[in-house]
Amino acid sequence: MLCPRCASTQNDDVKYCTSCGANLQAVRDVLAGREPEKNDDWWTAMFRSGEIAEQRKLEMERRMGMTPEVKRYNEIKAGVITSSVGFGLAIFLHIFMQGVATNLPERTAEILTRIWVAGLIPFFVGIALIINGLVVSKKQAEIQERELKRIKGLAVESHEEAAQPRTLRAADTNQFIPTHFSVTDQTTRHLVNSETETRE
Repeated sequence: MLCPRCASTQNDDVKYCTSCGANLQAVRDVLAGREPEKNDDWWTAMFRSGEIAEQRKLEMERRMGMTPEVKRYNEIKAGVITSSVGFGLAIFLHIFMQGVATNLPERTAEILTRIWVAGLIPFFVGIALIINGLVVSKKQAEIQERELKRIKGLAVESHEEAAQPRTLRAADTNQFIPTHFSVTDQTTRHLVNSETETRE
């Protein structure tokens, strides 16, 4: 499709022109003889497209088996690897710089022998990933699992309701439902009130 504003070529599934931002869906609606949608501005569409992309990403992860629990284990695994690399780097730098610093002036040797501290950065990043995977992501995984179960439960209920014909429930003659009033209560009160009025 050609954009009527800037004459750039656009895909047929694009709602807004990627060059100038013109509402191409409105143009399609007018050409098809439909009334264009007026309640959807480009800001709303832009944010909605981000939400749709996020939903697609979550759906793809779900189809690939990337459950919240699997993500959590992957995060813990990444933390173990990162902290191990950081610890190994710190040991390597300490040993290597001790050997390099032997023939250097005292000030320079002092600086070089402390470079091993740089290995602590990935070590602590890995520790943070492990803690996050064990504590924070666990809670998030539990929340997401509950939400998925709730959504699946709602889907099953709606499917069962759609499958069942709409009929009245069979009467249960064994069930006794006590009432808190009697049909004759009001009548008896009226009789009692009318009797007292006639006596007076």
